[in-house]
Amino acid sequence: MDGFEANAGVIIIAATNRPDVLDPALLRPGRFDRQITVNNPDVMGRDKILKVHIKKIKVSPKFDSKIIARGTPGFSGADLANLVNEAALLAARKNKRMVTLDDFESAKDKVMMGAEKRSMVMSEDEKKLTAYHEAGHAVATLHSPASDPIHKATIIPRGRALGMVMRLPEKDQLSMRKDQMKAHLLIATGGRIAEEMIFGKDKITNGAASDIQMVTNLSKKMITEWGMSEKLGRLRYNSDSEEVFLGHSVAQSKNLSDSTAKLIDEEVRSLAEEAENNCRKILQDNIEELHIVAKGLLEYETLSGDEIKDLIKGIKPTRDDFDNDINTPKKPATSVPKTGGSATAPAN
Repeated sequence: MDGFEANAGVIIIAATNRPDVLDPALLRPGRFDRQITVNNPDVMGRDKILKVHIKKIKVSPKFDSKIIARGTPGFSGADLANLVNEAALLAARKNKRMVTLDDFESAKDKVMMGAEKRSMVMSEDEKKLTAYHEAGHAVATLHSPASDPIHKATIIPRGRALGMVMRLPEKDQLSMRKDQMKAHLLIATGGRIAEEMIFGKDKITNGAASDIQMVTNLSKKMITEWGMSEKLGRLRYNSDSEEVFLGHSVAQSKNLSDSTAKLIDEEVRSLAEEAENNCRKILQDNIEELHIVAKGLLEYETLSGDEIKDLIKGIKPTRDDFDNDINTPKKPATSVPKTGGSATAPAN
């Protein structure tokens, strides 16, 4: 890039999504000395981008782009355009006159978690167990003030999971508080605890595998990286280092004494056990809510956060479906067969 005069009128522009692998020589003064970081849009930006793209399609009057914007953190403009196209395709396959919020939710779920496995056959016992697993997560969420509000619970198989509970943040977050982390730990233990409470210890399943992994990883980071242990202090104990260039393996080195490693294990276990004990008390104190939400999931398969709250109050949900001929409420067709073989994918 040498040899250009000041009045040559040549501007060199480059872009990358991996600035960590660039040669430092490119970034020194005289080279690419001006760097502009373009982040993914925040919730307000996503809302405005969605409004631009939905002008090309006919959407339901009840559609609220803010709900989709809140539920798509980290999405780029191209991702949102793809989401709108996917929602329009789903509506077209159903011969709808307009695209509804349900179509956008289905498109978002497909993009984030994979397509629904409508061909997966679940027995009644598996459906019931999955419903109580997800109800455990849902009730734990409702009684965790520091948690993000619950957005949706479903027992429709999707991806590798038999069901899921989705929470949405009220706004984009750049950092996470300790009480929020503890809420995440508590909610993650809700599925396994609900299984154990309702069906007994011998009937628990491998559905909590991803929950256990999340609890383990988050607890370790709280202790070893973020200085959230009084016994270990404000020190970093995670010594893993990764090469910046692709293709290189992760190098690990041990610089901890055996006593420190043992203390770390004890602190991680203490966090996990605290979350489990608190969650168990919540579910025991609100066992009726657990039964109500589980029965609601068995009947409706998918419930929004507001519908879960209404069910607990004794109000049954109503479903609107814009058909190609009439605009009357219509109960969605079941996507989880009631009888047949078994499934082994985990429920989250």
